[in-house]
Amino acid sequence: MQDTAPPTTTGPSVAAPYTPTARTVPTRAKERASYDRELVHSILDAAYLCHLGFVRDGAPVVLPTLFGRVGERLYVHGSTGSRPLRTAQAADPGLPVCLTVTHVDALVLARSAFHHSLNYRSVVVHGTAVTVTDPEERRIALDAIVDQAVPGRSRDARPADAKELAATAVIRLDLDEVSAKVRTGGPNDEPEDLALPHWTGIVPLTKGYAPPVPADDLDPAIGVPDYLRAL
Repeated sequence: MQDTAPPTTTGPSVAAPYTPTARTVPTRAKERASYDRELVHSILDAAYLCHLGFVRDGAPVVLPTLFGRVGERLYVHGSTGSRPLRTAQAADPGLPVCLTVTHVDALVLARSAFHHSLNYRSVVVHGTAVTVTDPEERRIALDAIVDQAVPGRSRDARPADAKELAATAVIRLDLDEVSAKVRTGGPNDEPEDLALPHWTGIVPLTKGYAPPVPADDLDPAIGVPDYLRAL
């Protein structure tokens, strides 16, 4: 199904949490789940890669892809020949999907193999993806996807031309049925294991960027832009 509604910055207050549903309440470790809107936004905004799940020919498919957030909407783009994007356009009311984002913050090493874990932050979004056809919303969405990966990059690149836009499809997923899940802290060893002679603790993981490597054909007079230095 195509949708031509332009993006909007209005909607629920940032302070208002998302409403839990049967699909967003976990069956295990419910205490780690959160519906806090600011937390969900912070986890999404710290990522640019998501996994988009849907059903194709009766079988589940999960694809890694870039995304962008604009207010209470997520955008994903791809080739007009991409199966999920074609399906979203053809289906009524759209394509049922599940989109996930995950950050791994630390390895958690317990004394027992059973209690090994990860410290993580994740978001799961359920909903119906619809094709975006409004030209202005498509422009905003495509800029958001570029800036999600490298903030400020969309202003320092040639916009897509008519031919490129014709080959690009954009789908939108509203942030309605959403949950976050977070684990922090150290291992949860059993009391009877505390005397075992095994190292235990966490191994923090950090995200970093190496110095940018210019293309072979870049004019040497063009220096590294400030938005890349900021990374």
